Amino acid sequence: MKYSDLNLEVNANTIIADVNGKEVEVLQYLPMQDKIDLIEVALQKSLENGIYNEMKLDMYFNLYIVYMYTNLEFTDEEREDEYKLYDELQSNDVITSIIGCMEEGEYDCLLDYLKTMQEAHEMYRGSAASLLQTFVEDMPKNAEAAKNIVDNFDPEKYKAVVDFVKAANNGRIS
Repeated sequence: MKYSDLNLEVNANTIIADVNGKEVEVLQYLPMQDKIDLIEVALQKSLENGIYNEMKLDMYFNLYIVYMYTNLEFTDEEREDEYKLYDELQSNDVITSIIGCMEEGEYDCLLDYLKTMQEAHEMYRGSAASLLQTFVEDMPKNAEAAKNIVDNFDPEKYKAVVDFVKAANNGRIS
């Protein structure tokens, strides 16, 4: 039998969540690429100085579930302050309602993926491979900066600094 004879399509079924008397559609299946994007964006937005801010991770994870699993539309202005948007959704039980309408086990599965990817990223960042990659990625920028220093080197300014040091140290350079 040919696969095409199965006539399969991605499940686009929804369940209706009641949010303040309004019907909000909640997807029962989110395509894998979208799940990966959801998790990666939550991780990227919660990273601060090489460390994941757990509160931000929770916020962005749940906020992006709302963005990607529902038919709610947000303006650019509304999305501009995601902290406020999250607080409004969370304090009015919108996030809880949406999670409650997701296919059973879907939220827990996403949360497991999130934690697994977080741990993998943290372990990688502490590895020698990560340090080497950072060095290699930064090398062109550092080489360009060094080139600019050499290109802009002014021997007259250097001589003036040496003369100043000599004068300040009674004729000695050290």
